[in-house]
Amino acid sequence: MQYNPGWNNSSVNLLHVRAVGPGDTLHYIWSSIGAPAVLLVATASRSSALRINWTQLLSPAPAGAIWIDPPSSVVYSAAVVFTKVFEYSEAKMLEELFYPTYDLSDFSWESINHTLNHTALTAEFTGIPATDPSGSFSNGSVAFRVTAYEASGRDRPLPSLLHTANSSKVEFVLAGVAPRGNGSRFVLEVATVEETGVAQKLRSVRSIDDEYTPTIFEMLSLVAESQNDSSTLSFLQWKATAYGSQTPRREDGIQCRSRGLQAANWTLPASSIVHAYFGEGVGSTYTISAINISFGGEDGKVYQEKRYLSWSALLGFGQPPKDTFSPLVISIMAVALGTPLAMLLVGSCMVLFAQRKRYSEYEPIN
Repeated sequence: MQYNPGWNNSSVNLLHVRAVGPGDTLHYIWSSIGAPAVLLVATASRSSALRINWTQLLSPAPAGAIWIDPPSSVVYSAAVVFTKVFEYSEAKMLEELFYPTYDLSDFSWESINHTLNHTALTAEFTGIPATDPSGSFSNGSVAFRVTAYEASGRDRPLPSLLHTANSSKVEFVLAGVAPRGNGSRFVLEVATVEETGVAQKLRSVRSIDDEYTPTIFEMLSLVAESQNDSSTLSFLQWKATAYGSQTPRREDGIQCRSRGLQAANWTLPASSIVHAYFGEGVGSTYTISAINISFGGEDGKVYQEKRYLSWSALLGFGQPPKDTFSPLVISIMAVALGTPLAMLLVGSCMVLFAQRKRYSEYEPIN
């Protein structure tokens, strides 16, 4: 993990996470320059390196300021941008009353240098609006917590996401922000940037097993598929829940819904690292998709009471991890289904044996 490689000023944040495999390298470039975003770049070289022209990156025209050396080693690249936070409440007749939008590209972000943990492979981007007329952020903030992984495993805190070494986690946290209405609900807008020939698809998988995330039976994945061979290139995966506590428990769950995936026909908000890497072709040569993820219960009062919301998602390369039944659940199912079947077989055998014994005492008349 490298913080602002080649730049000694901590007034801006750029975090480079580099994972080297047997014959390839995965690059994650996180930044809060402009809207918070992450570049995902996979290369076919163990020695590929990130290059940054900092003067150009921080200029009004950053196109071409970020590249991977050698450029020929890049086999896939994409970006995920966290663009806006919406706040709304339901008025009469089920109408939604929206308040002024929080544009994350207009936020002021603290230096992540003091949160960077090279042992735990974590960092935290924390920000507040540059201007806050309503005073909602007087005691609050928005944060994006980043975690990298060296091996496969499962997170301990809920929602206990299953991860691999090809993935990283991002946690969106809304803490202490005063809601502007009774029963306010919040929506996070997430945009993706993909190369031509790659399409985004939203998948929903339901399971009867909620062993690791109690009461949550749905997993959602936003996958990038190649239109040529239908192979999955990258993903953003999350459980259909958020939590209202720093130490989440089942009772702290907050309802999480996804409001459809759409092709974005609007201009991507200022995100310097996206334009710096993809150039001016964003929105023409490269396609932009967007999805809204909303948080709030039926009455919308969960956040009102606790003033805390956290939502975790996994992102990475290749197929998203798939949960399978653990040995414990398989054993329970075997006992639950096997015991009645065994009793039925034993009972049938006893009835047949009793009937045979009963009629075996008689001799035929003829």
